[in-house]
Amino acid sequence: MDNSRILELIEKLPPISLEEMSGIKLMNRTDTKFVATEAQLCSFLAAVNGQYYVQQINGRRISSYHTIYFDTADFLMYTMHHKGRARREKIRVRTYLDSDDTFLEVKNKNNHGRTKKKRIEVSNAYSLNDERESVVPFLAKHAWYTLEEIAPVTENRFSRITLVNFGKTERLTIDFGLYFHNLNSNEENGLNHVVIIELKRDGNVFSPALAIIRDLRIKRSGFSKYCIGSILTNKNLQYNNFKDRLRYIQRLENR
Repeated sequence: MDNSRILELIEKLPPISLEEMSGIKLMNRTDTKFVATEAQLCSFLAAVNGQYYVQQINGRRISSYHTIYFDTADFLMYTMHHKGRARREKIRVRTYLDSDDTFLEVKNKNNHGRTKKKRIEVSNAYSLNDERESVVPFLAKHAWYTLEEIAPVTENRFSRITLVNFGKTERLTIDFGLYFHNLNSNEENGLNHVVIIELKRDGNVFSPALAIIRDLRIKRSGFSKYCIGSILTNKNLQYNNFKDRLRYIQRLENR
């Protein structure tokens, strides 16, 4: 992916700091995802100029992330998503590589499509057993699974741009450079030319980005980094219900 062109476009957007974004965490929100190509991303970034801020941390407008996903021995969390269950859960440890902050996060989606996220800070991304005193009660309060029932299975790394509309009612995350590693099979894979745009907002407030996305014919599509990364690195998982989505993603990757 041509990061130089992307940097050129986001340098034209006014910056917003992490502190200024504190009032728009959107921890109880609706998420809408879109899958795009690199060319569509560049057109999108040019079009949002004059309507969106770009998050800037320590002078950087592109942030780096590392995530470890946990699951049960029989992959219950993956299976619930694969079966299309409206109510489902993800448990992950995410490290913000630019600041080295690491959080254990529990994400729950309800029957109405709303996502609620709870998190606590941790220090060891791979072994939660080192922090049982805080992790065990946190999971007991917010998760469906105990610490003994889960283990790290898949990790990813990616770059992210975060945009905020001038009205500060929504947040857009743009993820690219996706790399996956399976902690069981040790297989690796990646998506170098696919971009994931996610619109996060409380309810159905007006979104300036949606009209731009429609004009650029960017397709709305579910995209779970955990599920797609698992499929690409674990040949033993059932993925029939994801086949059409996976084919579409791979067509974009090979353009």
